[in-house]
Amino acid sequence: MKISEMMEQFLNKDEESNMSEKQKKIVKAAIEMFSEKGFAATSTSEIAKKAGVAEGTIFRHYKTKKDLLISIVMPTIIKYVSPFFAKSFVQEVLENKYESFEVFIRKLIKNRYEFAKRNFPILKIYIQEVFYHEELRGEFQNIFLTHVYEKFIKIVKHFQEKGEIAEIPPESVVRMIISTVFGYMLARFLISPETNWDDELEIELTVRFIMNGLKNQE
Repeated sequence: MKISEMMEQFLNKDEESNMSEKQKKIVKAAIEMFSEKGFAATSTSEIAKKAGVAEGTIFRHYKTKKDLLISIVMPTIIKYVSPFFAKSFVQEVLENKYESFEVFIRKLIKNRYEFAKRNFPILKIYIQEVFYHEELRGEFQNIFLTHVYEKFIKIVKHFQEKGEIAEIPPESVVRMIISTVFGYMLARFLISPETNWDDELEIELTVRFIMNGLKNQE
């Protein structure tokens, strides 16, 4: 499921929100447009048309498109969507049993690749804003630590005990894996999306890189 689809479900069910129905329509429209076209390519007139409101209605609530993004869209995504997808990642990847560390790594990379492929226009905005806003960064870190980190560490320790990967601090192993996979996703979808990528080959090379780097040399 895409972030925009998930966001619409949460907004429709949210009974505690202080947003009016018009505001909810604006937020849903903004997230859908940002997901499809990206932030820079989306105009407030397009958001208004999608939401079925006058463009002036947006500016009565939000001074600029950026204000709409920072004050409502990003906090709403972090509040509702991020924990859901963190839990989904845990269920789909981290709570399974694997016959080898390589099988685990392969599953992890393919899972994140499919997620990024479905959602990268909105993820691009997320990545950019998290770097520049400490509050958003703190929320993201909290979600990672709450839902993902300990289970990731547990898997690393399991395969270290089996002798499949090097005895280096598990925290370092997690950091290396995340930085490698994140780097691949950035190159694939943000830095060089126009490149004629052979995704199966790139995933395979990424798996080999991680496995060779973490191989137990004893």
